[in-house]
Amino acid sequence: MFFTSLVCASALLCFCCFVTRSAPRRPLPPGPEPKFFSGNVHQLPRSEAWKVFAKWSETFKSPIVFYRIFGRKFVVLNTFKAANDLLEARSNIYSDRPMAWMYNELVNRKMGVFFISSQHPRFKAYRRLLHAGLNPRAVGYYDEILDDERRTLLRNLKSKPDDFMAHLRRAAGGIILKVTYGWTVADKDDYLVSLMEQSFAMAVEIMTPGRRLVDVFPLLRFIPSWLPGAGFKRKAAVWREQLSEVTGKPYAWAKAQLESGNYVASFTSKHLSPEDGHTLNSEEEDIIKWCSAALYVGGADTTVSGLASFVLFMTMYPDVQRRAQAEIDEVVGKDRLPTWADEASLPYVSSVIKEVLRVAPVGRLGLYPDPMTFNPSRFLATPGQPPQQDPYKLVFGFGRRVCPGAHFAQVTLFLSIASILATFDICKAVDDQGREVDPVIEYSSGVTKSVSL
Repeated sequence: MFFTSLVCASALLCFCCFVTRSAPRRPLPPGPEPKFFSGNVHQLPRSEAWKVFAKWSETFKSPIVFYRIFGRKFVVLNTFKAANDLLEARSNIYSDRPMAWMYNELVNRKMGVFFISSQHPRFKAYRRLLHAGLNPRAVGYYDEILDDERRTLLRNLKSKPDDFMAHLRRAAGGIILKVTYGWTVADKDDYLVSLMEQSFAMAVEIMTPGRRLVDVFPLLRFIPSWLPGAGFKRKAAVWREQLSEVTGKPYAWAKAQLESGNYVASFTSKHLSPEDGHTLNSEEEDIIKWCSAALYVGGADTTVSGLASFVLFMTMYPDVQRRAQAEIDEVVGKDRLPTWADEASLPYVSSVIKEVLRVAPVGRLGLYPDPMTFNPSRFLATPGQPPQQDPYKLVFGFGRRVCPGAHFAQVTLFLSIASILATFDICKAVDDQGREVDPVIEYSSGVTKSVSL
């Protein structure tokens, strides 16, 4: 069973795989010498572990590196070929998830779309339902929602540009909540947006590697919650209740709206009203509930991360911004906003988006030659120089775990970014003396990589 997590390396593509398969013993990949009990935990920093992975890859001259933390064994894949060979070509073997005892069992999230075993009967049902709601044809039904929300974003940016991060979060939440549940976000303090953001914060706290001893020693999950030192079990009970609300409350609201007849068509309403008219059983409803929650979890925080990184890079690379704006002016003009139909005619704008996701990917990975230089032109063919590999192949995952909402994400990011470029100049902030202030760049090391500006 392999767990794939995308991590960033300065000059290497690194994937972290968690190995728990019981199989005949074979030679392990090279790696640092572990201590008898704790393994290599003393060699891993609390943040930016990808730098250590990159160093190990160079030290051991191997595309695959092995290390251990107590009893948990990890494999780092340092090249696209290694990742593709295992996670794509052999996805029937390497598509599973590790058992995160705290999150999956004690907090009861094991049936979540992103954590369920690929061998579980629900796995295919989840993928089928999500594909039906997010394939390119289905995404076309959301055109009006996407257009309304981007116009709201532009108005908010114009009225209060200093609050741009709040506007980006509101826009991402507004799109995905309306598509998923038919919920209209009223303002930046919207109830469901706040509820979902709280869930992201909780997930980071719960799932940070090495923080929960029960994940290293699973037998601890059986100790009574009243026992001294069992505070993790009492916390788990609180988190379990809070996260069940995140999954259940928006779904219950959408179902109630559908039953009242006063509802906005959405992913949830569509699947609660099957075309053949049959009455859904409890299992079918539970599948819809978990898939609906996955749409938000998979779409909101990741979109905010991409948009925030875009804003950052436009302040740092004004020449790139001007070139993208000139392309929009030439192709689209100034009388309307870009649409998805314009995407093929705006190759440089599309390359800007790809470069944002390559340099600052949501899933944390470093890609291709000269990885830390922001250069959208790397994706444009020139005489004698083919374009570099499209990062969409990597940022949306591999094999059975490939993101089912990849097309929806591409459309959403393009419409938001192209519209911002067409409407605004993004500049550095200025101090009281009118001097430009360079942004302080800080990326989180959580499940989703996000920038603090």
